[in-house]
Amino acid sequence: MHTRTFVAAAVGLGLVTLSACSSSSSGSGAESKTITLVSHDSWAVSKNVLQDFEKQSGYQVKVLKDGDAGQAVNKAILTKDNPQGDVFFGVDNTLLSRALDNGLFQPYEAKGLDTVGTAYQLDAARHRVTPIDYGDICVNYDKAYFSKHKLTPPTSYADLVKPRYKNLLVTENASTSSPGLGFLLGSAAQYGDSGWQGYWKQLKANGVKVVDGWEQAYNEEFSGSAGGKKAGGDRPLVVSYASSPPAEVIYGDPKPSTAPTGVATGTCFRQIEFAGLLSNAGNSKGGKALIDFLVSREFQEDMPLNMFVYPVVKGASVPAEFTKYGPAAQDPETMAPDRIAASRDQWVKTWTSLVLK
Repeated sequence: MHTRTFVAAAVGLGLVTLSACSSSSSGSGAESKTITLVSHDSWAVSKNVLQDFEKQSGYQVKVLKDGDAGQAVNKAILTKDNPQGDVFFGVDNTLLSRALDNGLFQPYEAKGLDTVGTAYQLDAARHRVTPIDYGDICVNYDKAYFSKHKLTPPTSYADLVKPRYKNLLVTENASTSSPGLGFLLGSAAQYGDSGWQGYWKQLKANGVKVVDGWEQAYNEEFSGSAGGKKAGGDRPLVVSYASSPPAEVIYGDPKPSTAPTGVATGTCFRQIEFAGLLSNAGNSKGGKALIDFLVSREFQEDMPLNMFVYPVVKGASVPAEFTKYGPAAQDPETMAPDRIAASRDQWVKTWTSLVLK
């Protein structure tokens, strides 16, 4: 869950090691009854829901989990002329421009797209990708720590640089982690091109700790998670997701009556995930049917408790635990894809110089 890290932009696409270079598993042509879905390691769906699609469509779905989100995107770009599958799921708005600029997807307007909120349709003019889910990258806090120390948890970006929160925050490396990049983009949206560098200088002076990825930050360094408690984590603030508190309740053993963690709602950045029909897909007909399924009410309502994200289809219900313990941010920071495309790599390079050196 939430392990959606990616290869640093500075590494370059050409240095990513390929684990597979063929889409032969998809069969050839429209007659194939196998659809290969390429995704990140966080892909999940209930067995009965997937079986419903297979029974109704006549296709069998093979899932190729190809590492963390950005690594999977980079590998898909490298193999686009001879793709590993038919459909790619998991490219998000922070890396969307890279995938589109490299011609990773072919256009397809999904059946049911009219039920998807227009705010999520970032490629509405060409339909190269279809929005599937969204979530919010936010700072989470350890309720017990702040209660014990009689300290009010932070609620905003500005709070995080205050002396009272010195040495309390752990975040992920913006060049190796999707939530780390989202937090950087959120700060850039909050403070602008001329202000985010100064903000990160203040965070560094206030003792922010940077680790490679979400797994280490949340399950090792963060004192509020079940994993962090076992690992002896001593940071009561962590960059994670708005859906992390309900996950702590649902998977708690024993199951707590209230979420042990909370969300600093003024630190959130909206992340949207997409699926697309791969260029040169071996089974385009089946791939289109699968994308239609991903925006169906059945899949959209099954998705939250499997991948801890929110549906994009209007009126799709979400679990009671989400509403109670992890509601989506009301006013998250956002950023236009063209602005991300124009500045992302330079921002990451500048961030690395400011924070890690």
